[in-house]
Amino acid sequence: MAKFDDLSRLLNSFVESGLPGCACAVAKDGEILWEGYFGYADMERKIPMNEGSVFRLASMTKLIVCTAALILYERGKFLLSDPVYEYIPEYKETYVYIKDSNGEYKIEKAKNPVLVKHAFTMTVGLPYPFRESPTAIEMRKVREELTKKYGKYDIVTEAKAMASVPQEFEPGTRWLYGYGHDIVAALIQVISGKKVSEFLKEEIFEPLGMNDTAYRYFGDIEERMVACYRKKEDGTFERTKGLLDEYHEKDAVYESGGGGLFSTVRDYIKFSQMLANGGVYKGKKIIGRKTIDLMRTNQLNSTQLLDFNKNNIYLSGYGYGLGVRTLMSINESNFNSSIGEFGWTGALGTYVSIDPSEGFSLVYMHQMIPNMEEYYHLRVRSVAYGCL
Repeated sequence: MAKFDDLSRLLNSFVESGLPGCACAVAKDGEILWEGYFGYADMERKIPMNEGSVFRLASMTKLIVCTAALILYERGKFLLSDPVYEYIPEYKETYVYIKDSNGEYKIEKAKNPVLVKHAFTMTVGLPYPFRESPTAIEMRKVREELTKKYGKYDIVTEAKAMASVPQEFEPGTRWLYGYGHDIVAALIQVISGKKVSEFLKEEIFEPLGMNDTAYRYFGDIEERMVACYRKKEDGTFERTKGLLDEYHEKDAVYESGGGGLFSTVRDYIKFSQMLANGGVYKGKKIIGRKTIDLMRTNQLNSTQLLDFNKNNIYLSGYGYGLGVRTLMSINESNFNSSIGEFGWTGALGTYVSIDPSEGFSLVYMHQMIPNMEEYYHLRVRSVAYGCL
C-alpha cells in the first residue's frame, strides 16, 4: 500500500525535475488526511507554495457551476429535458452548419431544439471560440461585436448572442468540448435572478467556508495568486499572463460557466468532500445525494463517447455526466479507483477526483502551460488512491 510519504516524495520530485511549484490535498469523510505544498508560488519573488496560495481554476470552474445549477434543478426550477428557449428565447430557432459533397458549408435550420441537458453534457455543438471551425470563427465575431457595442458585458448577454451562431452539428447528436457550461451559467442567472457570483457565494461558498474562492479579486487575493509560467522547449520557464485574469479585475462583469473562478487547495477540497459525502460537509447540506449520482452517471451514447475519449489516455475508461468525467471502466482507465469516481481538470494544471463510494477526494494544483496533465495528474491519482 502506498503511504502519504510516497505522495510527498512524488510531488517533491515534480519540483526537482522542473515544475515551479504544486500543491495537493486528500481527504476522506470530511477530514483532510494529508496536504502538501512544494516549490514556489512565485519563482521571481521566492514566495514558497503554501496553504494560502490562490490558483486559477480554469475549467475546474465547470464542476462548481454545474453543481450550482443542479441545486436549482432540485428545487424544480427546470428539467433537463426542457428546451433552453423556455428560459433564453433566443434559442427558439437555431441553425447548423452542413458540409456538402464539395466540402462547402451551408446553413440549415436545426431539426431539434437545444435542451438544458445538451448544455450540461457538451452536446450543443458550440465549441470554444479559439478553434478554427466555421462555428468557432462566427463565435469570435460575436464576441468582437459585443465588445464594440457594450465594452464589458455579462454571460447572459453573450449566451443570447451565441444563439445566432450555426452549430457544428445537430443538437444532442455528438460531443464537443466548448460553450455548453457558459449556457448553464446564463441559465443560473436567468432562473435565479441573481448574478452567477452571488448565487455561488450564497449557495456554495459561504455555507462551505470557501472564503478564498470567487471570480473577482478581493482582500489580498491578487497578491496571493500563484504565478503562471510557460515551459519552453529547453526546459526553462518564462512568466506569462494568467488565463482569464482580466475577469478577476474588480470592474469586470463577465462570469463564465466554463472558467474564471480562483480558489485554494483547502477551499476546493471542502467542495470536493461535500460531493464525496452525499452533498453534506460539516453538517451543511448543499445538494442531494441522488442528484450527485445523476451528475456522475454517463450521459453519452457510443458515438458521443468516441468524440469524448477516443485515443485519449487521460480519459480512457471514462464517460461524461452532467459536467464531469465519470469512471465507467477500471481496466480501460488503468486507475485504482472506483466505478463512478468523477471530477474534472483545468488548463493550467488543476485537478479534482471525487469517489463517493469511499467518501474520498483528491485536489491537486499547479499553474503551467502546457499543463502536462497526463504526466502529473495520472501519477498523483495512482499514489493518492493507493493510500486508501
